[in-house]
Amino acid sequence: MARMTSRQMWAAKLAGRPVPAPSAPGSRGHPHELRLKKAFVGLVLGIDPSLRGTGLALVEFRLGRTPVLLRCTTVRIPAKRTMAYALGEIHRAVGEYITAASGIRHVALEQTIYVQNFQTAQILGAARGAAIAAAALQGLPVFEYAPLRVKQSVAGNGRASKEQLARTVSSLLGAPGAIGIDESDAAGVALCHAFSWQP
Repeated sequence: MARMTSRQMWAAKLAGRPVPAPSAPGSRGHPHELRLKKAFVGLVLGIDPSLRGTGLALVEFRLGRTPVLLRCTTVRIPAKRTMAYALGEIHRAVGEYITAASGIRHVALEQTIYVQNFQTAQILGAARGAAIAAAALQGLPVFEYAPLRVKQSVAGNGRASKEQLARTVSSLLGAPGAIGIDESDAAGVALCHAFSWQP
């Protein structure tokens, strides 16, 4: 049987058709085989945290259907605004997304990557904290994924560029037009969560 592409495997799983079994340990199976073990159903709010440009993407997963990008935006904060103001805007925007879209099941965030600059790490951590706090106040479960894992899960390549990830995300979601990099990163985290999640 010919090896299925990740898109074919995802479509088959959503349609309830059989997909290839996971490869044996140590074998060089398709990178998407394990992720399709069980289908996730529900709404996921994906977040790509950043102090000046936090990406938000609300993705709906339904059994037998292609995932749908319901809404996305980038929370842009001018450089002249203070850090406190930026954190407040991130918190507010996440809270508004959650309130406007009743029925969000999970929130998924991209983890902070390793950075050599301590101040940058603090800023990224603060942006993540503002987003996580907004979700926690609404009682939503929060899941975190490393950028490498997101790229491996969605694009099949942990070294994929942001542009490659954006193209794959648009293809998987059937997005009619191009979406911003921060928004596609957020949607990628939501897809990674759905592909990785186990009950």
